[in-house]
Amino acid sequence: MLPPNTPRLRFRQMAPADLSAMASLLGDADVMQFYPAPKTREQAVSWIDWNLKNYVRYGHGLWIIETLSGEFVGDCGLTWQDVNGVMRLEIGYHVLPRWQGLGLATEAAAACRDFARDRLGAEEVIAIVHPDNRASTRVAEKIGMRREDEDRGNDGTVRWVLSMPLSLA
Repeated sequence: MLPPNTPRLRFRQMAPADLSAMASLLGDADVMQFYPAPKTREQAVSWIDWNLKNYVRYGHGLWIIETLSGEFVGDCGLTWQDVNGVMRLEIGYHVLPRWQGLGLATEAAAACRDFARDRLGAEEVIAIVHPDNRASTRVAEKIGMRREDEDRGNDGTVRWVLSMPLSLA
């Protein structure tokens, strides 16, 4: 199961063949500015493996997002995250710098929000964002999320938790 295509994007599952694209995305200092560090190629392998396991276990994870003509844009999708001891469904997104500022992260995140509501029956979705990451905060706000809480990441840094309830009505 995948979110439907948007006007400019399509979703597909990650695969081992995506290693070069994912290593480029996750290894980019600008993309990973608010993470402890950019990821290595080996960590990108683990990222893909984690998502493959999520597809099997939950039926969803982070998906590859690409233009309708097949150009790699980044990843976006739904993963379960521990927030202050409670597992919550997060919409996550990473977009290559050349595609940033065009509204593609917002378009993909909105499709994932709707997929979570309409196909998964989720009651809420969240985004976990570094307080200084204004671009990611704006994406979350544009799809209807509001800041609700703070959490500490595995490295001890404070992260904002933005959320929105989902209603099938």
